[in-house]
Amino acid sequence: MPTLTIHRGPQTASVTFTGPEKLSSLLDKAGYSTAHPCGGRGICGKCAVMLTGNSSSPNSAEERCGARLSCQAVILGDAEVILPQAHPMMQIEGGSSRMLTPVHAMPGQYGAAIDVGTTTLALQLYDLHTGRCLACTSMLNPQTGVAADVIGRIDAALHGGAEQLRTGMEAALEALLHTAAAQAGVPSGDVESLVITGNTTMLYLLTGRSPESLSHAPFAADHLFGTECSLLGRRCYLPPCLHAFVGADTACALLASAMPDQDETALLCDIGTNGEIALRHKGQLYIASTAAGPAFEGAGVSCGCGSIPGAIDRVDVTDEQLHIRTIAGETPAGLCGSGLVDVIAALLKLEIIDETGAMEDHIYPLAPGVTLTQQDVRAVQLAKAAIAAGTASLLQAAGCSVGEVRTMYLAGGFGSHLSISSAAAIGLILPELADKIQVIGNAALDGAALLLTDTTLRSKLTAMQQSAHHVRLDGNPYFSQRYVEEMLFAQ
Repeated sequence: MPTLTIHRGPQTASVTFTGPEKLSSLLDKAGYSTAHPCGGRGICGKCAVMLTGNSSSPNSAEERCGARLSCQAVILGDAEVILPQAHPMMQIEGGSSRMLTPVHAMPGQYGAAIDVGTTTLALQLYDLHTGRCLACTSMLNPQTGVAADVIGRIDAALHGGAEQLRTGMEAALEALLHTAAAQAGVPSGDVESLVITGNTTMLYLLTGRSPESLSHAPFAADHLFGTECSLLGRRCYLPPCLHAFVGADTACALLASAMPDQDETALLCDIGTNGEIALRHKGQLYIASTAAGPAFEGAGVSCGCGSIPGAIDRVDVTDEQLHIRTIAGETPAGLCGSGLVDVIAALLKLEIIDETGAMEDHIYPLAPGVTLTQQDVRAVQLAKAAIAAGTASLLQAAGCSVGEVRTMYLAGGFGSHLSISSAAAIGLILPELADKIQVIGNAALDGAALLLTDTTLRSKLTAMQQSAHHVRLDGNPYFSQRYVEEMLFAQ
């Protein structure tokens, strides 16, 4: 049988196959998955590799990218591939890891709270008798190797990839459990209970449910969880999702923020590939979701990357000059989400980008091998317009002025590392809310931890799910108008 030989840094592996097979499939089998933010359509160029041997001729997508792509190349016989070095994610946001007071904890001495994010996975291991957090660990979601966003993964699941998505996730979560248990010095088999939160699509894929109902209008989920089941051979509680695209992660974040228990008018926003927004006003909870796309996660951007060593994560302007900072002080390797927002704010300040998003030159160099392109700016305009217009639409639907908002909770990993002043400068956050921001980190994981140590809180989530008023943004004239307006950068 023909063999594909795989090189990544000092590592070498091989995989045999019987007939022509796509390179990405063979890499998956060998445990060397590559990221496909565009869902394997060959348009992002993020899975470029060096390929020699018996393979298909470069197709139009590869010719356009100027490289062989693992999602497009077909291996026909003996071949060799050299993969880029894998970089560990450095800034995956964990929860607060605070000491909790067990009330009616889930069974067993040890339990784990897990946040299944679209891009990253995070886990906290707790002693359910004392409420002490024993270990925290995180990793990249392996499903990013299939697609960067939920739409791409839904499509993959509906076209034969559901089992791969499910088993890959289960293996990753089991690995996180073993890592955390080893850190805490306890047998992983002694972890009896789990609370796993995430957006609706992530929970569908994890539990093997067909996401067909999420793939087309009216986008009404046929299951919203809020149930116990068995996962990874353990008792597991899956918190309720509030809507098809306002997931259990938002419900848990609301629980952790205590926003539903307060009388003041407040917003909560988790800015990510799918922006989820909640507003509490005059005792009523309003929720909405808007597709921002993966730009803020470092995907869909020419030199975009995750929070790896060398990622540009901060950009400042001093004496009319840009000054960049990278994660771990390494040589610039790319541009992560927070750096992307910073650099656009900086170039707006220097008038290199105008209010329409146009740059005089279509490429702006940031560091050797790292640039910002006109297309990158457009991707950010689309993303920031979706979040800002979604926030404004939620306020409009509730009859609430922006001045009535007392606090805006910013949840999630991206929000934790975001410069608020830069976000306001580009219009990602409504400028009137900039001084009302309270960053709460991975509140979804914190909420899951609360549910792990106090099962009586489940009724609060059920009540939240039943009473929340969902504001539809698709086909919403106000959202459409505001979206076009928010595409501009305010001067």
